[in-house]
Amino acid sequence: MSSIEWRDRTYETTYDGILSVLAERRKIDPSFTMSDAEGTLRHLYVQEGNDQGARGPLQDAILEATIAAYEQFIDMWKKERT
Repeated sequence: MSSIEWRDRTYETTYDGILSVLAERRKIDPSFTMSDAEGTLRHLYVQEGNDQGARGPLQDAILEATIAAYEQFIDMWKKERT
């Protein structure tokens, strides 16, 4: 596996897993709101900017995928409302 393949696989696995968890949470938790998801996304953006400890490429891939999944999830939810 090349140095890029493991990163891509990590990203895809994380992205798919986060989207699945968010969809399931929305389905089973009536108290989960779009505002909750947006609040978590804001915190993820802050976490992304705070890299004094040098996360490393693995944690960067996981964080990037998590942010992308939250962005996609929120976007899909908003489109459902229109």
